[in-house]
Amino acid sequence: MSNNTFDEHRDIDPTNEKELTLDKQDFDPLDMSNYKIEKLPKRKKSKVEAFLAKIGGPLAIISFILIYFIFKPGYLLHIDPSKLSEYAKHVYDTIGAAEFTRINIAMLAIFSMGILLWLTEAIPNYLTSLIIIISLVLMGVLPEKQAYAQLGHKVMWLNIMSFVLASMLVKTGLAKRFALWFIVHFGKHSSSIFLSFMVINIVLSAFISATTAKAAILLPIFMVIAAVYGARGGDNKNNFGRNIVLQNLFYINIGASGFLTGSGANLLAAALITGATGINIFFTDWMKANFIVAVLLMFIGYLVATRIFFPLSKEERLPQIPGGMERLKEELEKLGKINIQEIKSAVLFIAILAMWSTDKYHGISPTAVAFLGAVIALLPGIGILKWNDVDIPWHLMLFSAGAYTLGAGFKQTDLPNISVNAIFDGLGYGADTPFWVLYLSLTFAMAFSALFFQSKTMRTMIFIPIAIGVANRFGYPVISLALPVAFLIEHVYMLPFNSKPAALLYETDQYSLTDTFKFGVTMLGIGWFVNIFMGETWYRFLGITPHGVFGIF
Repeated sequence: MSNNTFDEHRDIDPTNEKELTLDKQDFDPLDMSNYKIEKLPKRKKSKVEAFLAKIGGPLAIISFILIYFIFKPGYLLHIDPSKLSEYAKHVYDTIGAAEFTRINIAMLAIFSMGILLWLTEAIPNYLTSLIIIISLVLMGVLPEKQAYAQLGHKVMWLNIMSFVLASMLVKTGLAKRFALWFIVHFGKHSSSIFLSFMVINIVLSAFISATTAKAAILLPIFMVIAAVYGARGGDNKNNFGRNIVLQNLFYINIGASGFLTGSGANLLAAALITGATGINIFFTDWMKANFIVAVLLMFIGYLVATRIFFPLSKEERLPQIPGGMERLKEELEKLGKINIQEIKSAVLFIAILAMWSTDKYHGISPTAVAFLGAVIALLPGIGILKWNDVDIPWHLMLFSAGAYTLGAGFKQTDLPNISVNAIFDGLGYGADTPFWVLYLSLTFAMAFSALFFQSKTMRTMIFIPIAIGVANRFGYPVISLALPVAFLIEHVYMLPFNSKPAALLYETDQYSLTDTFKFGVTMLGIGWFVNIFMGETWYRFLGITPHGVFGIF
């Protein structure tokens, strides 16, 4: 592998030694334009990844055939009909038993096929989503109108409007100015650089509802800083590079967990809980409950990374390229004085945040607020950007649509509820099951499902309804189980397929699969324990968990 992985994107003749030498000399590691998403090299898959991609397609086909053609209806016969949803009761009244029907089995077969294709990346993720959508239609799980309508889900619109607003930050340079200003003024040493990015991510999380957009904005900045400290990726990996990329990946996701609008998945979870309880979950409610948790976890992540897994040597604490930090000052100076467009962007975002944080009083949804913001940003004359300036990754939108369609399939077939009831019946859990058993089981399942599931949207659509179903079955308030489970949605940083930012930052080649797994699984475990502790203390104080988790305090 080349010592400079970013050389690989250039169109040169590798047999021309002179041209290759000139190309390496021409590459400026401190030029931010070299680290744009479109210029990142395509990372070569490891042997394990290549093997999984090769067998993923056949495994997906085999799993579909085994489930659909070998499983027979009628396996689950011990479900109390009074515990079922309206759709499942309809099935019960129709066929005389609450059990796996042929439609349930079709849903399970499609889900299994989709998971295997997503995990192994045998084909592009958006193509897997398209296959899932048409399969659900052709197998009779969903009617066409319902399946295709998921592309118009309100959370999809929030994502689209978020990318419009993020494009505004990119075009005006406001996000770059803020990040550079903060690093130049507070990033005097290696440790303060990491802490500076923590603050930057918290601020951006309050304004931007798309974690991928945050990653795209910050990537060129922290990659230049990585180069300053000698982290060039490929064969030149060092602990500074591992720290700055993995910590930013962690901050990007966990920062989003502190705000209802931090990602579309958070809003989706709130909508599911509201639909089941009639209780509205507002921006301030979510922030009051989980912002402190997000900040605590981000600081713990900084300590775990820099003190345990990737401690910096004396050399790694010092800049390796003379004048590196001065180059960042030059980049900031190139932006000139703040202009009217940046001021308009700042005012618009502050207004959006004010609207989000006061939703309890005016009742306008976060999606509608983002919609209004995007309309104002695009208005001719007084607006800030044109449509051609907007960068919307439609392949990610199609990927999300597939996850939403799967969720619609689960709701239509009631598969999660039927499965939950069957499992608890089989295990013999009765009405006297302790709250802590349910809390620990559900939060553990949500947290560590990141080992298997590719989309946090899909995890939301699976585990929030399960938490709602379990709460209803055992007579506990839905909020007490579903909301703590929802607070774990953003723990998607352990493996490259966990989230779009994880996949994007893995392409920087600044860390290995082992690096991200050992740091990620540790923080996942810590995140779970913090969630349990908060369930016993802070969440109980707020009235989320009525008696705490264990009832100790």
